[in-house]
Amino acid sequence: MAKAPLYVRIERELRTRLAQARPGDALPAESVLAEEFGVARMTMRAALNALEADGLIERIQGRGTFVRQPPAPRAAGTLMSFQDQVRNWGRTPSSRLVEAEVRAASAAEAAALRLTAAAPRVVSIARVRMADGTPLAVEYACFPAHLTALLDADLEGGSLRRVLHDLGLRPTLGSSTLTAQPAGPDGERLHVPAAEPLLVETRLIVDQHSAPLEYTVSRYVGSRYALQVTFDVQPPQTGAPS
Repeated sequence: MAKAPLYVRIERELRTRLAQARPGDALPAESVLAEEFGVARMTMRAALNALEADGLIERIQGRGTFVRQPPAPRAAGTLMSFQDQVRNWGRTPSSRLVEAEVRAASAAEAAALRLTAAAPRVVSIARVRMADGTPLAVEYACFPAHLTALLDADLEGGSLRRVLHDLGLRPTLGSSTLTAQPAGPDGERLHVPAAEPLLVETRLIVDQHSAPLEYTVSRYVGSRYALQVTFDVQPPQTGAPS
């Protein structure tokens, strides 16, 4: 029987090592592994590419290669604060502020928040949301312009949900739409290639008076985040082909 290609044999050896590693553990650099196995970097890259394609490792630009964390699930029918989500996973939440300002509203933002002024404005807060230092999403949140108190909050270590509660506002009901889009300029913030598809959740949340409170577009790295959906199965319509 012919021997498997060299990169396949290296891949098998690395799979054995990965089975004993923990999610998030760092792998040696490609050059270090190539030297250890006595092969060219191209051969080592082929082995790592196969492991990455199978979801066993993750390469993060500027940081290195890691044993992949299973995508963190969130029940699609429930929305809690990002910090509470991440802590429930047993991980440490953090944020990096990208933008915090009052600016002109886009047409989509004005329509979602039902802004009727001739030149509507919004409080805009954009943050990179992270778990254990790994970027999960870039979150673009907009609020009615009178909520400028949000800009005085701790936007990297604190929770906007808590600030809203302190202002007497209770986020009560929301709806969202899911799409997929390339990372584009957010790729650099998320440490992924610009062409990588992201899971994009566009959601609107209303307060206890059914008034629009928050319009947010969250752009998630699909390999690091997952939505868990529970649904009813409808019977086929009478007379319709199954």
